[in-house]
Amino acid sequence: MAAMSAATLKTPTYHHHHHLNSVTHIATFPHTVSPLSTTKSISITCNSAANAAAAPVQTPPPTAVTSDRVFNFAAGPATLPVNVLEKAQAELVDWRGCGMSVMEMSHRGKEFLSIIQKAEADLRALLGVPEDYAVLFLQGGATTQFAAVPLNICAPDDAVDYIVTGSWGDKAYKEAVKYCKPNVIWSGKSEKYTKIPTFDSLEQTPHAKCLHICANETIHGVEFKNYPTPKNPNAVLIADMSSNFCSKPVDISKFGIIYAGAQKNVGPSGVTIVIIRKDLIGNAQPVTPVMLDYKIHADNNSLYNTPPCYGIYMCGLVFEDLLAQGGLGEVEKKNKKKAEILYQTIDSSNGFYRCPVEKSVRSLMNVPFTLAKSELEAEFIKEAAAEKMVQLKGHRSVGGMRASIYNAMPLAGVEKLVAFMQDFQARHG
Repeated sequence: MAAMSAATLKTPTYHHHHHLNSVTHIATFPHTVSPLSTTKSISITCNSAANAAAAPVQTPPPTAVTSDRVFNFAAGPATLPVNVLEKAQAELVDWRGCGMSVMEMSHRGKEFLSIIQKAEADLRALLGVPEDYAVLFLQGGATTQFAAVPLNICAPDDAVDYIVTGSWGDKAYKEAVKYCKPNVIWSGKSEKYTKIPTFDSLEQTPHAKCLHICANETIHGVEFKNYPTPKNPNAVLIADMSSNFCSKPVDISKFGIIYAGAQKNVGPSGVTIVIIRKDLIGNAQPVTPVMLDYKIHADNNSLYNTPPCYGIYMCGLVFEDLLAQGGLGEVEKKNKKKAEILYQTIDSSNGFYRCPVEKSVRSLMNVPFTLAKSELEAEFIKEAAAEKMVQLKGHRSVGGMRASIYNAMPLAGVEKLVAFMQDFQARHG
């Protein structure tokens, strides 16, 4: 795409007229963002640096609404805010007067340094990340962190407790077996991962080095609404937050490490974000590969080797968007409203649709459901796709349907899905 002329780039637009009225954050996202609007002074060196600092970049105005965009309910990579995509498109060939794309920048040049520093500053503002925590932009997905976590904070004989509430927690445990002594202190597998345990009933290992959870199970739609405390006062809580990262406020100080793949709520695939308390850095096992050593990345400000530059840039634009919406408190309100109308539709269908997850721990992000008449599921997915609602097929290990309704899924998308579900039931019930 970098070779395309600017004249060939057209602004993508949304296909539902009512959508633009329903999703107010598209209007509130600043189309004129100063590249210097950070909590610290950041310089940009390019031919028109003075102009870039003085005059905000103008994003072309939206053109007529088209039918090209769909409502994408994929679990990840997932839908991104249209206004973020438009801004990235406008800056694709020439980033803010520098004469080159972000994809072409040196990761050690001042231009990209300004991008990654602002992305970190905005993420810290969104989540209220304390100063004694490092923020790392890495690669390899959350799956790589399944190994990195025990390698960095455990000795081979250290005990680690795992609460397994779904497939991803189970994968994390199985990987940790190679590097420490993990214990599954609770598993929801026998009940098909539909619950989260009461914390006072957990039999934690007294000397466990840490307690690991998956805060939101993408496949099974189970989400922690609050968090357990490690029994060992010297232990830390660790959370895989890949599929609910930045979907609501979180008290970072409760955790030793939070890690998340970006490709669900905050950007494209290729970026993994780690937030780690600084005193936990620097104790990696000797066998730890250099690319998994948190100290290496922290000491080099996530620039030890070439990072996923364009992905980090996109995450930065998403962070700006979330801040423009009023922060994660406002974002959570929108997410709750979307989830509420979808779960209400399922629960009020007299059994035509069913969600197996215990109501108190249902995910705001990933909503799995089945049809009482399972033979209709393929038709449901086919008809929904014809109505431009795609990626509703459930994970291959579970079946049924799954609607992932991340931050960027507009209320209008959920409303259209609900209307379709009600119509489908009327025709097939």
